Amino acid sequence: MSLEFSDHRVTGTPDAERARLLADPVFGEIPTDHMVTIKWSAERGWYDARLGPYGPLSLDPATQVFHYGQEIFEGLKAYRRADGSIVSFRPDANAARLNRSAARMAMPALPEEAFLEALRRLIDADRDWVPSGAGNSLYLRPFMIATQRSLAFYDASDSYLFAVIACPAGAYFKGGVEPVSVWLTTDYSRAADGGTGAAKCGGNYAGTLVAQRQAAERGCDQVVWLDAKERRWIDEMGTSNIFFVYGDRLVTPALTGTLLAGVTRDSVLILARDLGLTAEEGRISVERWRADAHAGRLTEVFSCGTSSMITPVGRARSEQGEWRMGDGRPGPVTMRLRTELMGIQSGERPDRHGWIHKMA
Repeated sequence: MSLEFSDHRVTGTPDAERARLLADPVFGEIPTDHMVTIKWSAERGWYDARLGPYGPLSLDPATQVFHYGQEIFEGLKAYRRADGSIVSFRPDANAARLNRSAARMAMPALPEEAFLEALRRLIDADRDWVPSGAGNSLYLRPFMIATQRSLAFYDASDSYLFAVIACPAGAYFKGGVEPVSVWLTTDYSRAADGGTGAAKCGGNYAGTLVAQRQAAERGCDQVVWLDAKERRWIDEMGTSNIFFVYGDRLVTPALTGTLLAGVTRDSVLILARDLGLTAEEGRISVERWRADAHAGRLTEVFSCGTSSMITPVGRARSEQGEWRMGDGRPGPVTMRLRTELMGIQSGERPDRHGWIHKMA
């Protein structure tokens, strides 16, 4: 399927004001000048693809997304390289995951070429918003919402809107990579077998807020989710995947349908093997995590995701007490993987897997 895009560009933010905002961008707070929208209906399929000025969406109060939660989204980044080109990291993987989420939420699939073209159009129009410098990027947020006007919940919506917006993002760690602390909650679950844990939908994130507050009350930066049945097995960390390092062996929780298949998670599994490390998917219990850390068998723990990339975990806390990973500082495997991944994105390391897509 090939969509024709209409292109309505605006003058946008003055250069001086944009330069001021890019000097220290706050993640998620500064929208760029444009957005892309594509509509879908049961009668027409995907249609009316357009690049236009960033602005409010006009939706009826009875629009189904407000009441029944048919909504999915993605998150990825674009990077400005030293030669001035702008690239993105594995956008095809985000396109595929969006469609897996769509299938779970009874929403229409968006052709991959339309997803990628929407990104290209927006990045080209707002290329001046892509900051330069190590760790800086343009964060891209594709999303899809149900737009049928009806309070009757009898079937999936008969119309949808896909959109892409963007905002500049500064380096996640401005003063050097700092380990985070985590709280293992047993009071709340993120997802259960057969649920929507593997879909990137808004409800999965709203449900994390009370547990994140609980973690903060206990002096921790993030929450770790356990399985819903036994409250024993590690699923994921906050809104990130989690890895356990045993010397030169990495273990991450297997994809059981209750956790998100992170693009960064998959990239780490591949990169670890490229670097001669053993990387596997399995099961890690709370008891094993604590015992292996105390015994020194577990040498490092880190999380991974689009926003923070690879982040070391320094200590963990649960109702049974607190334990530390190694000496509590970022470990060599964590930092080696982080350097390798960021090097591929910046062009300082070779892209052996065809992950980098030139966007502008």
